[in-house]
Amino acid sequence: MAQSSIVLDRRQQVAVETNKVLRNTYALLALTLLFSAATATVSMAVNFPYLGLWMLLPYFGLLFAVEKTKNSGWGLAWVFALTGWMGLTLGPILNFYAGLNGYTPILLALAGTAGIFLALSAYVLITRKDLSFMTGFLMTGMLVAFIAAIANVFLQISALGLVISSMFLVVSSGLIMWQTSAIIHGGERNYISATVTLYVMLYNIFTILLSFLGQDD
Repeated sequence: MAQSSIVLDRRQQVAVETNKVLRNTYALLALTLLFSAATATVSMAVNFPYLGLWMLLPYFGLLFAVEKTKNSGWGLAWVFALTGWMGLTLGPILNFYAGLNGYTPILLALAGTAGIFLALSAYVLITRKDLSFMTGFLMTGMLVAFIAAIANVFLQISALGLVISSMFLVVSSGLIMWQTSAIIHGGERNYISATVTLYVMLYNIFTILLSFLGQDD
């Protein structure tokens, strides 16, 4: 009887910890999205230049800083620095597509991104599926897509660009489900790391949808 009570208490403790990580992740994600939206707005207003691949240098530096400080208060500061930077570099892209077809494609991409995130998250939270088996496939897929994207900057093959965008869309969607599953099954206990993963995947999905919807007719 005592052993059953200990097991029950342990399960309750795990459930409380899981809910805390999930709650903190979604709260921080919402704040970072708002902050990056603000920096993107400023970027659009001042016509911040498009940096291309150069934006990756600060991105990887900030990502490294987040990883090194994720267990301290500094981790939060670096998360906002990272997401603020990504919002800043998003401004020129938004200006470009707004110049082509107005703001409708941007709003549709936002709605599509929100819909995808809510649907994928709800699926994992409701079914409680353990998606840890997808780790190797998703990480490999993201690496391959990233290398192919870098190569296509120089190759400029439109068909390859479409394939790469589709790969990013599928892998990013899979990583949203994988990260959510990792939280609810105890594989992720750091809400800062979880937030960064979800944010970057949402950024990927939004920019890909925007590239599809914002094509000049």
